[in-house]
Amino acid sequence: MSEQEIRVPDLGGADEVEVIELLVSAGDSVEAEDPILTVETDKASVELPSPGAGKIIKLTVKVGDKVKEGDVVGVIESSGGSDDSVEDSGDEPEAKTEEKPEKKPSSKSQDEPEQSKPAPKKKSGGSRNETVLVPPLDGMENVPVIEINVSEGDTVEADDALVTVESDKASMEIPSPYSGKVVKILVAEGDKLSEGDKLLELTVAEDGGEEDDEQDEAPVDSGQEAKPEPKTGEKAQQKEPTLQSQTSADEPPAPGAKVHAGPAVRKLARELGADMTRIKGSGPKSRILKDDVQAYVKNQLQQAQQGSAVATGSGIPGVKLPDFSQFGDIEKETMSRMMAVTAANMQRSWLNVPHVTQFEDADITDMEAFRKSQKAAGEKKGVKMTPLPFLLKACATALSELPQFNVSLDMERKEVVRKHYIHIGIAVDTPNGLMVPVIRDVDKKGLWELAAESAELAQKARDKKLKPAEMQGACFTITSLGGIGGTAFTPIVNAPEVAILGVSKAAMKPVWDGSEFQPRLLLPLSLSYDHRAVNGADAARFTSLLGQLLGDIRTLLL
Repeated sequence: MSEQEIRVPDLGGADEVEVIELLVSAGDSVEAEDPILTVETDKASVELPSPGAGKIIKLTVKVGDKVKEGDVVGVIESSGGSDDSVEDSGDEPEAKTEEKPEKKPSSKSQDEPEQSKPAPKKKSGGSRNETVLVPPLDGMENVPVIEINVSEGDTVEADDALVTVESDKASMEIPSPYSGKVVKILVAEGDKLSEGDKLLELTVAEDGGEEDDEQDEAPVDSGQEAKPEPKTGEKAQQKEPTLQSQTSADEPPAPGAKVHAGPAVRKLARELGADMTRIKGSGPKSRILKDDVQAYVKNQLQQAQQGSAVATGSGIPGVKLPDFSQFGDIEKETMSRMMAVTAANMQRSWLNVPHVTQFEDADITDMEAFRKSQKAAGEKKGVKMTPLPFLLKACATALSELPQFNVSLDMERKEVVRKHYIHIGIAVDTPNGLMVPVIRDVDKKGLWELAAESAELAQKARDKKLKPAEMQGACFTITSLGGIGGTAFTPIVNAPEVAILGVSKAAMKPVWDGSEFQPRLLLPLSLSYDHRAVNGADAARFTSLLGQLLGDIRTLLL
């Protein structure tokens, strides 16, 4: 046995190519012609074969490296006991001839049609029909068609991909030698092609003689320069809808979904980290173009920077709406600024906070009797005593005893922000939408002070006179539907807070006191919390404590 270097064979004219996949590892046994690694150019991906049978000693390249003809990519220990198979250079040229067909179709396919293209007919206008033939495939025969990239009636430019074929070693696109209109496709997916086979028929427009001369000379400098002027305009027309299509919500990837794209486009998507199953193709038969990839990436960056509420960084797609007018009469109106902000905040909180809701019934029979007994005192003070001040005071006490509810989470820095103040937001239903003014230092204020301040803030909210500072800094929020009805609900945590208390309508219910049922006034409580910061046991302790405090308001003085 002897060791032999594995070198990159002739790449059919390509300079440097990128290694996109290693197919073997050190220690693997391979046979002659087994693929060692895969490289990719702008036109095709190619597998480099083993120069002989043996054991891979080491690989000297990694994914992402650039290699060229003659570079050493590994070392193989040849088997079979014959040094000739190693020292004789016969194996390596054999790999070269195997590789040439894979690369050359992509490089020659641009040049060969120019050679086979008949001399332009000097006419003052009109068109002619051309039958596009399969260009030389450097010895490959019976190569299967895996994708047809155009349809009858499509307009194509010179070098646009017509079909994609795939050999055992690589997939490649056969480009159009002309600009024109597809009249008839002469092959189908699964057909096997060889050099000279008929591919499709094109109607090619003819220009004046002087323009033909210019186009014949253009390929001498650059094949791309020969493309007609109108292509720029057509490209612009194609690009605009591509950008628009990507601004709409992207489809979630379908398991096993087939992506129609060429090697160059796949390479671009891989470099940019774009999931091709989410990209909408604007090419023929929804084929993905480079413009589509770039537009998708641009759109994702814009959404991330703007904090879009339609398609967030979580990768959850938005909901695509049907045309409702097909079902009946409709009218559209623009969201108010408050509605748009509230919707964005609610969605952001719901998507980022793992919500759990704990339910509890608080017996407020005695509390309500005391509250009603204060009606005369309230009239003297000019303040109406509602259940809200009692709820505020009870929540402040619970936040003090269970400080894990008075925190915020900084997930970027992996920190818990603990607050040594107790400010509570109260959700107010206004004609213009939901607003949440904040009462500060609730733990330091009495019931009458809380009643006056909450009434004042609620009125300012309804009159749209709240200042921004009066809606900031809450540690916790109370939202009550008691005046409307309902038995329970699951409020959404107002991030960066970690909990919110929902209050429903109190109702008289029979409660067993050990010897008989007694009518008691029960207040349904719904505590939603961020399960990252609060566990279920603590949530149960919090609602139980609220029940005790509201059940005997004397405990609020302790």
